[in-house]
Amino acid sequence: MSYYHQQSNAFPAAYLTDLRGEVLACPYFSVNNLNRDFVGTKGFSVVFRRSGVSEVERQFPFFKPYLDRALHASCNAFYLNPLLLQAGSRVDPHIDRSLRSYCKTVEPPAWVSVLYVQVPSDLRGGELVLRRHKQQVGQIKPTVNTLVYFQGDLTHAVNAVQATGTRLSLVCEQYSLSDAELDDIPEFTVESRAVKAKVSAKAKSGRVAQKN
Repeated sequence: MSYYHQQSNAFPAAYLTDLRGEVLACPYFSVNNLNRDFVGTKGFSVVFRRSGVSEVERQFPFFKPYLDRALHASCNAFYLNPLLLQAGSRVDPHIDRSLRSYCKTVEPPAWVSVLYVQVPSDLRGGELVLRRHKQQVGQIKPTVNTLVYFQGDLTHAVNAVQATGTRLSLVCEQYSLSDAELDDIPEFTVESRAVKAKVSAKAKSGRVAQKN
């Protein structure tokens, strides 16, 4: 059984350069708003339904090529986050359930997609480790411009990073929710620790959240 698959050379190289620059310059980009499993990481998160994709693309046009390529047609709710790791950063073992802050009954996503945007040439560590129960079913060494999909119910972690540069990926948890569950999910919202998030433009049916 295949628990994950990879696509090499997923995008034009120029897109990755633009994507990296836009993410790092984004006013939402800050110390991560994610939970304690994400040690020494930076980023921000965008929560949206399928009906909110156009708003995501309006506010973050640099995400559009990724969304066009990565989103599964069977999924209707998404948790998207750029994730930056540098020397000493790691992600401890966990199963994604990020939408549970909106709907307590949400199960893990159907799929998680990861695009490796930047990988230091001197990287040691930083592998994505996948486990099903206690059995390791994959260990993926990050490679620039590789798009990885793995089953959302897998326990996963990122080994501690040793490098002089940064490891940047774009991660999207992709959920297939019931109508009742979907009602609890914002059409569009941003989660960020950045102070500037407070004064950002808001979608008509969305909101901006500041996590402390």
